[in-house]
Amino acid sequence: MRHIQPGELKAWLDDPARDHPLLLDVRQPWEYDVCRIQDSQLVPMSAIQARIAELNPAQEIVVICHHGVRSYHVARFLEHNGFSQVINLTGGVDAWAKQVDPSMPTY
Repeated sequence: MRHIQPGELKAWLDDPARDHPLLLDVRQPWEYDVCRIQDSQLVPMSAIQARIAELNPAQEIVVICHHGVRSYHVARFLEHNGFSQVINLTGGVDAWAKQVDPSMPTY
């Protein structure tokens, strides 16, 4: 599994020459309502197994949570299920807010 820092992800998303990854947010709905990275898709960790068929195993997927722990576990699960392009956002949305978007609410 690859890991990506918030600043690296921001540069990737800002680069028009690169295809954007799926931003897979695995937090709870209430957390997603507080703050989220633009264009991220919410699939709570508890629903990943039931919704895995909705995901493309060949697509680059950046998995996101609050601090990077839940996303790490989901990324490992995806890898064990044939997903080859899984990336964990180090530090999660908390690090994103601190390093990339200080206007983002935190909790």
